[in-house]
Amino acid sequence: MEVNFDKLNALLGVMVNELGAAQNAALVTIGDELGLYRAMAGKGQLSAADLAAATETKERYVQEWLAAQAASGFVTYDAATAKFALSPEQAAVFAVDDSPVNMIGGFQALEAVYADRPKLAHAFRHGGGVSWTDRCNCMFCGTDRFFRPGYKANLVANWLPALDGVIDTLERGALVADVGCGFGSSTLIMAEAFPNSHFVGIDYHAPSIDHAKRHAKAPGGKALANVQFETARAQDFDGSGFDLVTLFDALHDMGDPVGAARHIAKSLKPDGVLMLVEPMAGDTLADNLNPIGRIFYAASANTCVPASLGQEVGAALGAQAGERRLTQTLNEGGLSRVRRAAETPFNMVLEARL
Repeated sequence: MEVNFDKLNALLGVMVNELGAAQNAALVTIGDELGLYRAMAGKGQLSAADLAAATETKERYVQEWLAAQAASGFVTYDAATAKFALSPEQAAVFAVDDSPVNMIGGFQALEAVYADRPKLAHAFRHGGGVSWTDRCNCMFCGTDRFFRPGYKANLVANWLPALDGVIDTLERGALVADVGCGFGSSTLIMAEAFPNSHFVGIDYHAPSIDHAKRHAKAPGGKALANVQFETARAQDFDGSGFDLVTLFDALHDMGDPVGAARHIAKSLKPDGVLMLVEPMAGDTLADNLNPIGRIFYAASANTCVPASLGQEVGAALGAQAGERRLTQTLNEGGLSRVRRAAETPFNMVLEARL
């Protein structure tokens, strides 16, 4: 086999970048845990000694951390002053929790990916799945933290208004089920925005529901009276007559997405709506060979497909199922009218009706 050295060198360049990214992933979560990014935000230039003093950490470690961050472009280095700074753009990604582009949660979830790697390798060899119930706890925290900023930025302002007539219904008073709610961030965002409506957050993972119940409060700390959380599966949760059912980045993780769609269809009012939020994807592999598709395919192989294969049916839609396959799934479940209502670089929002 003859090697093309131009192609080889290009691939090696990619691999050098990959190794640097993998090494720095752990440093990103350390920087978040120790408050290093937050201590830099809006503070101008800081030396390693300044940052160590501000965060009660050790200067030598901080010096090396800063050097690695600067080499990655995560912080800015001024050679003239030998000091470091966090630009507004860098702060939006690393230091501001409510920023719609905060990426820390994605790095946090990676810790679970590596912790659970032996389980995944076993599934590759022997089949079966790796259920969400078998994942390291940081998977749940990281997943919620990764998606929450996007939901906060888009859910009330853009996605719900894109559904025909739904805002008026919510303002008058609707019954809403948020299926696959996880920690309940999406449920609470809606409950706070529409106090006349009642929201039921549903997830089959009991520890996540326990977490949601403990945090069912408005930002001021007052408990929200119009929300409740229940542990149940998407295929057979209690309740009917829902004006709106929502599914946020959850359908593709389910073992039986058609069964989930079928049960949701039965639970809706005749004029009710399903809002399905799924990762952005084209309908073919070739469509998704891009940086966003790369992230979601990897997450799908590490987490989403194993989760589905660990449940009954094991449909394994994957995180890059695409609009066409998602529409087919909803149609099989009895939701005959499906349209794309909104989108972001990371998500597509489908509106489905009976």
